[in-house]
Amino acid sequence: MALSEDANKLISELTGETLKLGDLKKHAKQIKQDQKLAVELWSTGNYNLRLLSILIVERKFLTQQTIEQLAAEMLEHDETERNQIADWLLANQLMKNKRLSNLVEAWEEEPSAILRRLFWYHQARLRWTGKKPPENTEYLLDSLKKSMANAEPGVQWAMNFCAGQIGIHEPNFRNQSVKLGERIGLYKNSPVARNCTPSYLPDFIHIEVEKLA
Repeated sequence: MALSEDANKLISELTGETLKLGDLKKHAKQIKQDQKLAVELWSTGNYNLRLLSILIVERKFLTQQTIEQLAAEMLEHDETERNQIADWLLANQLMKNKRLSNLVEAWEEEPSAILRRLFWYHQARLRWTGKKPPENTEYLLDSLKKSMANAEPGVQWAMNFCAGQIGIHEPNFRNQSVKLGERIGLYKNSPVARNCTPSYLPDFIHIEVEKLA
């Protein structure tokens, strides 16, 4: 793909270093929506430029087929970058549009592990950011009990995070979420970075609930 002058300018400015996400948002605010430029930036395969591409894409072009293709191309990145790009897409585009949110809600059984991760992360964010949790919590907990222990690592993280958000924000289901973490033992002995909250569900839920008190 022959790149435009605008795309080449951004390539020279934004590649070769790790940028703060806020810096990319400043660029996106100046650009606004630009589908052609978004496609150009994504085509470079560069991590920074793909994050910026997500911010300036026109939502009407985000169809199921297009998102599946984006998810497949995210596999070109290492796990850390891949997860950041996927979560960035969810937070900045998919959760801000009802049509797109409806797509995400149907991804629990998708072949793509990235889309399955986004299903669970979406459910977590609905509880973390919303005033009233959705009414599918019992179903989600049943699914978590059946499949979280053997899920792929990226999907498993999002499932665990979702179980944590259920435990934090839905007191009626808190005990189930804690017991799920105790039974599976996921992240129980994982090291925790300074000033970070452990991912082991019993500890995670207890610490975050205390913050809400």
